[in-house]
Amino acid sequence: MVDEGAKDKIKGKAKEAMGKMTGDRRKEAEGKTDQAKGRAKDAMSDAEKRAKGMKDSLRRDEH
Repeated sequence: MVDEGAKDKIKGKAKEAMGKMTGDRRKEAEGKTDQAKGRAKDAMSDAEKRAKGMKDSLRRDEH
């Protein structure tokens, strides 16, 4: 299954390409914004995974 960040990046690429093909600068900008939103979601997901890993590591060290 595709994660939310990847979906936003794919959707953004499509919007940006469509905007470029049709000369619609607004659609192109929306596409770039969607891609940035997808990258932000990926970064948050990575940070959450690292935090969980650190938490699990600390719990192992307690025992």
